[in-house]
Amino acid sequence: MVATTHANSTWHSKPGGDPGTRPTRRLPGTAGIGLRLPHLAEVVATRPPVGWLEAHPENFLANPHAMEMLTELSGHYPLSVHTVGISIGSVDGIDRSHLRRLRQLIDAIDPVLVSGHLAWSTNQGAYLNDLLPLPYDEESLRTVIAHLEEVQDGLGRAYVIENPSTYVRFSASTMTELEFLNELVRRTGCQLLCDVSNVYLSGHNMGYDPYEFIDGLPETAVSEFHLGGFTPEEDEANAGGTLLVDTHASSVAAPVWGLYAHAVRRFGPKPTILEWDNDIPALAMLIDEARRADAVRATALEAVDAGAG
Repeated sequence: MVATTHANSTWHSKPGGDPGTRPTRRLPGTAGIGLRLPHLAEVVATRPPVGWLEAHPENFLANPHAMEMLTELSGHYPLSVHTVGISIGSVDGIDRSHLRRLRQLIDAIDPVLVSGHLAWSTNQGAYLNDLLPLPYDEESLRTVIAHLEEVQDGLGRAYVIENPSTYVRFSASTMTELEFLNELVRRTGCQLLCDVSNVYLSGHNMGYDPYEFIDGLPETAVSEFHLGGFTPEEDEANAGGTLLVDTHASSVAAPVWGLYAHAVRRFGPKPTILEWDNDIPALAMLIDEARRADAVRATALEAVDAGAG
C-alpha cells in the first residue's frame, strides 16, 4: 500500500476490483519498462517477462482501442501511471477537465503509483510540448504545494513528484533544486520519483556532483527510480562545452549505471522503469535494458550486504 501525507491529510492507494483479478498491489523492486504505443500490441500478445509497466495516460485518453489493451494488461502486470500533462508548476493552475479524464483512466486500471514532473507545460490554456523549469523560490514552492493538494484530491490518491532535467539556472531562485525538493517533502510528506538519469544530466549541465545530489535527497521519500538515455549537444552558451539533453532516445549511459548503483545502495531496491520515447527500438532491446538494471541492482545490494557483514 502506498501512503503519503499532504496538507494535513493522508492518501492511501485503494485496492481495485476483485482481488483475484488484479496483480499484486505493490510494485516489485525489479525493473519494468515504459509502455509506449509502438510496443502495446506486442506486449498484449506476448506478455514479456518484465516486473511491471508504466504508462503515460495522455497516450491513451483519446485512443479507445489502446485504452482497452491497457485495461487488459492491468490484469496481468502491476501498473504505474506517469503523467506528462498535469503541469503542477504552472501559475495558470490545474486543468480540472484533464484531471477528471485522468481520474477515469486511473479508476479503470487502478495503478499502484501515479507520478508526474516538477515542471510546467501550460500557458493561458495552451499546452506546450515541453516540461519547463521553475525558479526555486518560496512563490514556486507555494504554487506546487497548492497544486499537489488539488491533484491528489482530484485523483483520490498520492501523486509522486519527479526531479526534472535541468538546463538553466534562474537568477530569481533563492534555493537549489535539492533544497526545493527537500522542503517540498518536509511540508507535504510527498514521495519522490528519483530520475537517476536526470540527476546525472543536470549535474553535468549545472556543474554539481550528482552523487552528492543523491546523498542529499530525503532517504525515506524516494519510492521509484527512472532511467533513460540522453543526447550530447553543443552548448551554444559555452563555447566548446557539451549540453546533455534528456531525449530518451538511446541506451542508458555507462556513468548513469554507476550512479544508479549508488542510488540503490542509498535507498534500497526501489521499483525502476526504463524509459525510451524517441527512436524507439525493438521491445527486446528495452527488455534487455531492464535486465541490465536488475543486474546492477543485484550487484549494488550484494555490496551493501558485504559491507554490513
